[in-house]
Amino acid sequence: MKFRSNFLVRGHHLFFVVVALVFSVLVLWAWENPFLTASQSVQAWYRNSYAGSTKSFVLPNTIRENAEKTYSNSSIKEKIVQDDANSEVTPTDSASSIVLERSKSNQNTCSYGNGGWVLDNSRPLYSGFGCKRWLSAMWSCRLTQRTDFSYEKYRWVPKDCELPAFERSAFLKRMQDKTIAFIGDSLGRQQFQSLMCMVTGGEESPEVQDVGKEYGLVKAKGAIRPDGWAYRFPNTNTTILYYWSSSLSDLLPLNTSDPATDVAMHLDRPPAFLRKFLHLFDVLVLNTGHHWNRGKMRQNRWVMYTDGVRSELGNLKEIGIAKNFTVHSIVKWLDSQLPSHPQLKVFFRTISPRHFRNGEWNTGGSCDNTTPLSGGSRVEQNGSSDPVVENAVRGTQVKMLDITALSYLRDEAHKSNYTIKGASSGSDCLHWCLPGIPDTWNEILTAQI
Repeated sequence: MKFRSNFLVRGHHLFFVVVALVFSVLVLWAWENPFLTASQSVQAWYRNSYAGSTKSFVLPNTIRENAEKTYSNSSIKEKIVQDDANSEVTPTDSASSIVLERSKSNQNTCSYGNGGWVLDNSRPLYSGFGCKRWLSAMWSCRLTQRTDFSYEKYRWVPKDCELPAFERSAFLKRMQDKTIAFIGDSLGRQQFQSLMCMVTGGEESPEVQDVGKEYGLVKAKGAIRPDGWAYRFPNTNTTILYYWSSSLSDLLPLNTSDPATDVAMHLDRPPAFLRKFLHLFDVLVLNTGHHWNRGKMRQNRWVMYTDGVRSELGNLKEIGIAKNFTVHSIVKWLDSQLPSHPQLKVFFRTISPRHFRNGEWNTGGSCDNTTPLSGGSRVEQNGSSDPVVENAVRGTQVKMLDITALSYLRDEAHKSNYTIKGASSGSDCLHWCLPGIPDTWNEILTAQI
């Protein structure tokens, strides 16, 4: 009996040791698996990490707070080097100020975001009077009453690596039998239009085929425009397309029979268009940012959903947290898809800076400066000025297209208040004149393809 009793005691001890060991392995596996962590419910994140707390909300993988919030709250400012001396630029407008949360850069990788703007009289890459088939008239500043176009004459030169000159025939040859897709907001549309103008040289190019129907990109009845555009260069079978998805989340009307219905904004689901056509893409460029505000949420009647149910982040105060979650969610999803799409290269473009001064777009804000590089010509930084995207792509196969700081130096290159008929009462200090800054984004993109 004593022997049996001892055996049972030892058996119980062995059982608990095995259970403890298995539990420890599972905990360590979950800790090392960011996709598993990123897939847990947002409500759980909110309850455990934010609700009732006065400290900054931190998502899994030590995600920093929303970049647009840190622009106005952080004391660490973007270091911009003046032409004559080093100086700290401290923006006075919190809506447009760029803030860095420093991070250690990879010394073995070219950092295209560090460098400077130099005068180049061979610019622009295409005529601002042409490219009418691809370029929206509202962004073609050469057609407006603006008289100064010196912003067109500058080229970005990275500090420690070469940025090859864009050559359209070489680009098409490299992209033979391939598709490059831009998915994002109106700044993504500008980048798409810029690339179309660059590849065609701003010429009419009647041989280029409109293949939007292949992707369901046709104008719906009553719509102002289609959800995107797709064009194919037949000589190389190269397709360039754009799809409008300002939030990079899946949008579904709650009542399809009601035109005024609210729209479920599924933060943890990629857009249906992306899920459907991902296998056809060879290069994918994503962006989001400027639609994550109260006005757009109300205007679009977006209602936040996670895990298939209405989210606790529906409170408009938590828009920044919702944006962070969505960016991380789509990056993790794409990273999980890359092994089965080995031909695909994915880039997430960092946020394009705004330059409203003395107000916002609807409260008299303006960007009247026409002198290039009045705030400095160079950028020196470790890490990115967009910590949301920087943190989301870290540890994944998704690459960051870092354009924030270099674009911040170019406040004179916005559309401003110029129109075809003259000066308007309001200013557009978000979108860029084309030709212009988005051309540089595409030069950096093509250097990394």
